[in-house]
Order: sequence, then structure tokens, then C-alpha cells
Amino acid sequence: MLTGKRILIGIGGGIAVYKIAELARMLTKAGAKVRCIMTKSACEFVTPLTFEALTGYQAHTALFDLTSEREMGHIALARWADAVIIAPATASLLARLAHGIADDLLTTTMQVCDKPVLLAPAMNTSMWESEATQRNMATLCGRGMHCVGPDEGELACGESGSGRLSDVRAILSGLLPLLTDKPFIGQHWVINAGPTEEAWDDVRILTNRASGMLGALLADLAAIMGASVSLIAGPGTADTHPGVMRRNVSTALEMLTVCELEASAASVFIATAAVSDFRFAEPVQGKLKRGDTDNLMVELIANPDIVAHIAALPARPAKVIAFAAESDNHIDHARSKLVKKHVDAVVANDIANIGSDKAGGWWISKHGEQIAIEAESKLDFAKQIISHITELNR
Repeated sequence: MLTGKRILIGIGGGIAVYKIAELARMLTKAGAKVRCIMTKSACEFVTPLTFEALTGYQAHTALFDLTSEREMGHIALARWADAVIIAPATASLLARLAHGIADDLLTTTMQVCDKPVLLAPAMNTSMWESEATQRNMATLCGRGMHCVGPDEGELACGESGSGRLSDVRAILSGLLPLLTDKPFIGQHWVINAGPTEEAWDDVRILTNRASGMLGALLADLAAIMGASVSLIAGPGTADTHPGVMRRNVSTALEMLTVCELEASAASVFIATAAVSDFRFAEPVQGKLKRGDTDNLMVELIANPDIVAHIAALPARPAKVIAFAAESDNHIDHARSKLVKKHVDAVVANDIANIGSDKAGGWWISKHGEQIAIEAESKLDFAKQIISHITELNR
């Protein structure tokens, strides 16, 4: 999604500047073209050479550097960018932007910028919570700028509270929607992900190796593309985009309850979760001791089939997508699940990929489609699945 995108980073002066170097690296690695404007105070913390090395472009610092102006002036910088990130957005920088003060290269560039802007504030808690800063933020957001953070936590000054720069991954997640078409606006997507856990006693559980990575990626992509997304996440499921409404669950029965609540009349339901097929008939209270018995037998009972249950709802989601993780005969098993569970499509994949970043499989739809999905990563796999869902019933 970032390949070829032109990102301008405006870097304010604060101790959090060092984190922006990682942001620049991540953007560049993702295929974006990155240019940086550094304020004078930012250069006191990190040298421009750092960002030049990371991005491959000169880091711009001075408004009246005539050589730089001929190559890439402030108006040209604003026109070059597809989007702008201001980070760390200090109290001083927010104030100057809010009041239209153009006294350096960054603030002058922002005077003529008509591209999407993402603010990532970072400052002391008292400064963040001050009436002036809050008023300035309201002014900037009222002009259409977007904001991520700040987070709560320990600050560089030794205090704790709001004002910590958001994690660079959160900043990246906040940027993506500003650069992406929104074909799913008005749609509600529900996705379940990860494993479930069934308690044997108060210590031991029945579970599996699923990581929830694919479901989390699908949720992120759908949210970035404009959908209202509910993710029902089993234990250990990866972090997700701030725009995803996440409900954490543990057992299969808990997942069923939340899925049924969220999925009624949804646009899309995607069942990526590796739900335990069985649970213990009589979980033990406390901890089962090794010496309690020489031979132990336990009774397992079947858990409900969540995707089949959702597909049979009176107010069924418009599209129900199941997954079939198999060790062999992948396509045959997927076709059987398609008919038996009355779903719109099944994604068949191999159990060898559970818990890893490897991906690949087949898209099997009720219209008779059988399409191989070859992917380099689970992100690529997720993108292709989204594409197939979009084409379903079109």
C-alpha cells in the first residue's frame, strides 16, 4: 500500500526524534519515497545525516538555503508529497501551525500544503493537557488534520502520563487510511481470529498453534479501506489497527456468543479463527496433581461450529467466508466444507503455515471458482483474499 507513495515527514524538536528515524526506515522499507524537513531544534537531537542515510534524500533544514530552494523549495515539497506526518509534534510546533506562523521551512511548507496531514504529538503531560495545546489541537483537527496519540506512559522527563509519542507502528497505521481508497465505507465486517483455549484445570488448557496473524491483517486492511470492523480475537492474536473494534475472548463458546452478536446483518463475516473442536466435559477445579491417579481418562465434548452457525442466522451476513486448514486433499476438503456449512467461499490453506508468516492456498467459491493463491507473506495473502471477497457476487 505504500509502494511509490511520497511521504513528507516534518520533524519537531524533542527527545522522541530518535523514534522518527525508525519511522523513516519503516516507510522506506515498505517502498515509500520519504523526504524529511527538520526544525532547528530537531537537529539538536539527531543530525540531518541520519535521515539522509535512511531515506536516500537530503534532509531539508533551512528556509533560506538557496541551493536547497532551487532543488526542492517549500512549495515544491508540499506539492511533491502524497501525505505529511508531523512527528514529534511539539507544543510549540502545534501552536505555530494553529496560528499560521511561518518562521521556518516546516511551518512555511505547511502554509501551502493541501495534502492529508497526520499529527503525532509528543510532550510533557502538563503541556499536552494545557488549555492552549488542547485549543490548538482542536483548531488543527477542525481544519481536517488527523491525529495519532499521544500515548500514556513514562516520559523522558521522568514523569508518567499522557504525552508519550505513539509507537511508530501506530503512526504507520494512522497514515495508511490517508493514502488508501475507501471502497468499504458503509460496510460492517466481522472477523474472528486466533486460537481458543479450553480449560482442563486452573493451570492446563487445550489449544493450538494459531497466531491470529492472518485475521488481524484482514481486519487492518478492511478498516484501512473504510469498513467498520469488529475483530473477535482469541488469546495471543496480534495487535490491530486503532480503527478496529476488538473483542478479546478465550473459549469457543465465548467466541460464538460475540460472533453471533456482531455478525447479525453484517456485510462480511470471515472465520479465520482456529476454534477448538472440543472442550473438556468436566473441567477440574484447582490443579490436577500427577499423583492423584496412575491412569487418567478425560471426556471431550464437541464445540459448536461457529461459521456454520453464523451462516444459518436468520439475519445472515451478506458474505460468509470460511477457512479450511488441512494437511492433504485441501481442495476436496474445502469443497465439502463449502456445501456442508452453506458458506459463500472457503479459503483452503495448509496446516504447516499455522503460526508462521508463510502463506498460500486456494480460493473456492460457491460459483465454482478454484483459484490458487500464491503469496510471499501473510500480508500478501490477506490482500489477495480481500480482493476475492470484493469480487464475490459482483
